[in-house]
Amino acid sequence: MANTIQSSQANLKKKPQHFLLPVDKDNSRLTQLLKSYLPKKEVHKVWEAYRFSEKAHSGQKRRSGEDYISHPVSVACIAARFHLDSQSIQAALLHDVVEDTESTESEIESKFGKQVSNLVIGLSKLDKVEFQDANEAQAENFRKMLLAMTQDVRVILIKLSDRLHNMQTIQSLDENKKTRIAQETVDIYAPIANRLGLNNLYQELEDLCFEVLHPVRYKTIQKAIKASRGNRKEVIEKISNEIRNKLSSAKIKAEITGREKNPASIHRKMLEDQTGFNQINDIYAFRIIVNNINDCYLTLGTLHSLYNPIPGKFKDYIAIPKANGYQSLHSTLLGPFGVPVEVQIRTKNMHQLAEAGVAAHWLYKTKDAHVTDLQQKTNQWLKRMLDIQNDSSNSLEFLEHLKVDLFPDEVYVFSPDGKIFALPKNSSSIDFAYAVHSDVGNKAVSAKINQMLVPLRTKLSTGDHVEIITSTLAKPNPTWLNFVITGKARSQIRNYLRSAESKDLIFLGEKMLNNALNAFHIHPTAIKKKHWNKLILDYHVESKDEILMDIALGKKVNVMVAHQLTNLIDGVTSNKNQSKMLDVISIKGSDGMAIQLASCCHPIPGDPILGYINKEKGLVIHTHDCQIVNELSLDHDRWVDVEWEPDADKLFNVRLSVLVVNERGMLGKIASVIADSESNIDNVSLQDMDGSPFATLNFVVQVRHRLHLAEVIRNLRKVTKVNKITRVKNYKN
Repeated sequence: MANTIQSSQANLKKKPQHFLLPVDKDNSRLTQLLKSYLPKKEVHKVWEAYRFSEKAHSGQKRRSGEDYISHPVSVACIAARFHLDSQSIQAALLHDVVEDTESTESEIESKFGKQVSNLVIGLSKLDKVEFQDANEAQAENFRKMLLAMTQDVRVILIKLSDRLHNMQTIQSLDENKKTRIAQETVDIYAPIANRLGLNNLYQELEDLCFEVLHPVRYKTIQKAIKASRGNRKEVIEKISNEIRNKLSSAKIKAEITGREKNPASIHRKMLEDQTGFNQINDIYAFRIIVNNINDCYLTLGTLHSLYNPIPGKFKDYIAIPKANGYQSLHSTLLGPFGVPVEVQIRTKNMHQLAEAGVAAHWLYKTKDAHVTDLQQKTNQWLKRMLDIQNDSSNSLEFLEHLKVDLFPDEVYVFSPDGKIFALPKNSSSIDFAYAVHSDVGNKAVSAKINQMLVPLRTKLSTGDHVEIITSTLAKPNPTWLNFVITGKARSQIRNYLRSAESKDLIFLGEKMLNNALNAFHIHPTAIKKKHWNKLILDYHVESKDEILMDIALGKKVNVMVAHQLTNLIDGVTSNKNQSKMLDVISIKGSDGMAIQLASCCHPIPGDPILGYINKEKGLVIHTHDCQIVNELSLDHDRWVDVEWEPDADKLFNVRLSVLVVNERGMLGKIASVIADSESNIDNVSLQDMDGSPFATLNFVVQVRHRLHLAEVIRNLRKVTKVNKITRVKNYKN
């Protein structure tokens, strides 16, 4: 009796088996998928396409030994996940027929119609065209496919389905071909999926490519993820329950799900942060789906009252969606046990869009405004593809432009009148100036970001309010070419430099030098002919005009020339006693001049920096985020752009604050780790916290650059009972 009951329960749980082949049966996998959203008549049209494809591919085998027909059927099953129409599914079944069999385009059109034929043609390679090499052939095929995509976006959805199945079955290929296909996928197809908002497809492609290209790393991270699951399970359950109870008490209806980051994204984060697996705290995160936008922000406020938000870890993609239409609130909170908790808050429609992207149009049959907006953005991107095609001299050039366009990682900034500008990641203020108008870029002298005066080289972040300060006397500076990102800015600057005459350069160089002299409180008339003669001799040039032209062209820095002339006026030779007054570091364009590092922020190579002209101290270097920069921001003329050059032989001081469990031996452990990290301790002090089991150790350590500092911090985090490590800036004695 007991056995009978168990058997019955097993039968109840057993799901009906769906076969891949043949397709033209009610119990086939594809038919079951199609019947969920297509009428019976349309399903039968798909069956006809299957029968045609099966006959055409008869006798053909895949490298794995399977009948070839299994591939187009699998592709059709993947495409059916997007609820694509019957024409798309037919095209998926027929996508290799013209390319690999005796069937013709006209035959496809006569049997299945013009639309199906066009889709198949768009998916077919150009095997019959002769190319000089494989790269040219690949580029031309990409060009053909993407141009077809501009006419019908279903082409790329089917192609991505095709590529996904190829990656799923790639193990049967030889190593060289596996590597080539995986690299091609990660360079082109995965970014396209991401650009179209197909998040699940993008992550799956990314993971499959990562496994092929970096098999050892993939297995190591997979193993680490599995090992960490048991350790984190209790914490995850506790956090999940606390979030659920808090939202329930606030009367907010929500679906709460945990998610696990895929190995590829974990590996990317490890590379970006220069850290190990143990320091990746948001492997697990929480997705909270609510009914409306108001509830999104109410949920955010409720969770911020539950756990303290971590500064700088909040992003509002609802107010400013990503380029692919993605919308959500992101926040990282400090949960129980000091565990960072990443939450994503979105509505149901936003979630559908995040998972399906442009395919949401078919998948959900919705008329939601967000989908419409996404379609508009997609159309704009496709139009840009056509423009790129028209401007490219050949297919290889088109492919290179495409690769750049597929990795936008755009930042969104606001003009003073509230207009939003989308710029590539790492764009500077001068890139923004040229994006507004070429005249604004040509006349730019400085910028204000969020009401704070900053250099034109300052990189922009999403949400910045940017104002460009212009002058009718201003002209493009050649040094801008060192940091501009956009092609428009670069071409405009180069055009100006090519057209500028020597006389204009001399005039510009003299103006720049006089501005620097005024900042030193030196009138230009104080510079006599003998001072210039001495400087001409030191620089090994023919004339004063040559020096001024070098200043205008960015070959010499105006403030450094002014500093040398000031020393000559004071009776100091060009190099005499400078090393006694100032700390010498290597700065791009400084010609080896002596400068001083600010003790308040302790800048190190790799930090974004600014130079401040001080009459007594010379040129003092601060980090961009130093409090002094804000306090002295109105003193425009004294601030100059400076940039690090590599200097591996020198160590730089930096302040670290280390919060530890207050017990015997901790100082020795930490000092040992710092020494093993090839860093020196210049100073250390202990700060007891009354009544607390913790203490703060304040170090001044010496490092070569930011990467070296990151290594020191990473090693310190491995020390047991080290709770928190902070780099100290805005220090006051």
